[in-house]
Amino acid sequence: QAQLVESGGRLVQAGGSLRLSCTVSGLTFNTYSMGWFRQAPGKEREFVASSSWTGGHTLYAEAVQDRFTISRDNARNMAYLQMNNLRPADTAVYSCAAGKVMVDRSRAYDYWGQGTQVTVSS
Repeated sequence: QAQLVESGGRLVQAGGSLRLSCTVSGLTFNTYSMGWFRQAPGKEREFVASSSWTGGHTLYAEAVQDRFTISRDNARNMAYLQMNNLRPADTAVYSCAAGKVMVDRSRAYDYWGQGTQVTVSS
């Protein structure tokens, strides 16, 4: 059974950085694209970033372009989201997801983690 577990979320000041990690088990990691999504209170879940199964292709939401970087380590079954220059608007629960296609639509992803809270104070 596939399991995705996020870690690394915490309270950080605006302008700061965080790296989120996603530990994946129970699936053949290097055959899945990985995505990061976030959901703020009272808002719909939104796409943040995705990576192809090799890591050679990435896709970002416009709101995080040039500030966030998605990466993966196929040897360790890990995915990461490096977040720089954080803003209060980035406050949300961040979840990683695994799917067979690298897209920005949440419905395309088959497996999801529970999420980790990121709070950015002004």
